[in-house]
Amino acid sequence: MLCTRAMNGLVELLALEEIERNIFRGKNEGGQRERLFGGQVAAQALAAAGRTVEGRPAHSLHAYFLRPGDPAIPVLYTVDRIRDGQSFTTRRVVAVQHGQAIFSVAVSFQLREVGYEHQQLDMPQAPPPESLPTWQERASALPQGTFPWTRGERPIDLRHVEPPTFLGGPPRRGGNLVWFRATGTLPEDPFFHRCALTYASDMSLLDTVVLPHGRSGPLGPVMMASLDHALWFHRDVRVDDWLLYAQESPVATGARGFARGSVFTRAGELVASVAQEGLMRPTGRPEDRSL
Repeated sequence: MLCTRAMNGLVELLALEEIERNIFRGKNEGGQRERLFGGQVAAQALAAAGRTVEGRPAHSLHAYFLRPGDPAIPVLYTVDRIRDGQSFTTRRVVAVQHGQAIFSVAVSFQLREVGYEHQQLDMPQAPPPESLPTWQERASALPQGTFPWTRGERPIDLRHVEPPTFLGGPPRRGGNLVWFRATGTLPEDPFFHRCALTYASDMSLLDTVVLPHGRSGPLGPVMMASLDHALWFHRDVRVDDWLLYAQESPVATGARGFARGSVFTRAGELVASVAQEGLMRPTGRPEDRSL
């Protein structure tokens, strides 16, 4: 599998510039988004934390999206070395633009250990990814000018089992199954794959939240934004192999919706778990533009 230009762009995104000790600067993705993609900021923050830790893989992160990110300027990441224990290492990272925090995350790293193992969650049945339409094929069916960020080359190949609402799918109940993998071969470094998984984990979760209502439910069109994000890495993973992202949204209330997801290898191994809450606010109100 050859690297695409978008895939090379993701590799460059995660190669942060070290300005001084514990301070890093990250580039932004191109494209037509009005605000930064949350997965980019989360992945870069994890990469910044990892630059201050040696020999211990990240096993979890817990993040808050504080303000919309500006695609026009780089993001600064400051790392607080909270704890270096015998088995666990903790880092706190704050992403800053225009002198204000736009994102914060706590990341925990653990020395590799041998212990009890079990998996009591089976991978759902899903058609093979090769049998499903590509993202580009689904996006090409949209009217010109609709969701312009859906067009163009992407570093992650997404194959939805059912079309999402922003690509023409109708409202429906139930879960959301999405195959994904990088569009090119990634570096061998296992930590890089955890950063790439963090990037991909922010894709499609909010659509799972809005799935029962559609983009224009009884209260009208909806504005959505990620509020927080949690990710647990259970095993080493290769993001340039196909992974199944099984998602569900158990509840939405108070203009917020909750989603959770499980990431499986093609062989059925559970490699990561994700949880996210997002703003899901009907438009047409005075507070639409603010979080």
